[in-house]
Amino acid sequence: MNRLIFVLFAGVLASGALADGHSASGDASAGEVAFNKQCVACHVVVTDAGEKLAGRNSKSGPNLYDIAGATAGAAPGYRYGKSLVKAGAELGLIWTEETFSAYVQDPKDFLKVFLDDKKARAKMSFKVRKEEDARNIYAYLYSIGSK
Repeated sequence: MNRLIFVLFAGVLASGALADGHSASGDASAGEVAFNKQCVACHVVVTDAGEKLAGRNSKSGPNLYDIAGATAGAAPGYRYGKSLVKAGAELGLIWTEETFSAYVQDPKDFLKVFLDDKKARAKMSFKVRKEEDARNIYAYLYSIGSK
């Protein structure tokens, strides 16, 4: 839990510094492999023009197109959980490499800490087990985004 708090704090500090670029330090090629193994059951990456870049046709999770630098819980076309919407809309949670990586490794605990609310919940129950995979997935999503 202390590591999660540190990652969250570092992510919040870094989010201002990375506000324009939201750069990614991970390996996008490895991230594509990890995405195809761990994320496609729930997520797709579809451009605004409707071109599918990754994933299957699942709609149980939100479209992850242009997630890098986006406000959490705000992408159109998906009904996000209340805790994630609050984190984005009220507290300004932006998906940076740090915040995204911490979230996908333990969504519920991330929201509990970020919101300082032990009752916070996440619709995403899957956890990416390795931090390296989480960073690589972010790098992959960053690489296929429009920014």
